[in-house]
Amino acid sequence: MSIKHTFKATVNWEINDGESTQNPRTFSRNHEVIIDNKATPLNVSAAKTFRGDDSLYNPEDLLLSALTSCHMMSYLYVCSQNNIEVLSYTDDAEGDLKVNVSGSGSFKTVRLKPVVTIKDINQKELALSLHKEANSLCFIANSCNFPITHKALILVK
Repeated sequence: MSIKHTFKATVNWEINDGESTQNPRTFSRNHEVIIDNKATPLNVSAAKTFRGDDSLYNPEDLLLSALTSCHMMSYLYVCSQNNIEVLSYTDDAEGDLKVNVSGSGSFKTVRLKPVVTIKDINQKELALSLHKEANSLCFIANSCNFPITHKALILVK
């Protein structure tokens, strides 16, 4: 049995005075994303490489952050199922995007590098092994068509 959940987002973009979409080099990529039932819109652009505003989030940032965030929440869930007390979690994730000559492209790999601090030294190996289970539960990871690797470090405090 499965349950369907629907998520909604609205994108708003307008041409700026003096710009034209007739030339891909002459218009702003800055836009607003409003996510259903959220108070604050996201200000988004293309990555700087693709003529965007580097000070704003871009879709690639958002995909990577969704993946690492989802993995963390799945990991905390499986830790709770195994009575592992997690004290902190940090991840300096990286993703590689390959752009083809045609202008299309895709992520080729993402590397999650979580550093997790737990309370009980006797659970260190179990805590390390649970990243595989967390990946299999992660909605975002299950939606990706590229490899996601995990190089986790477990610390004990």
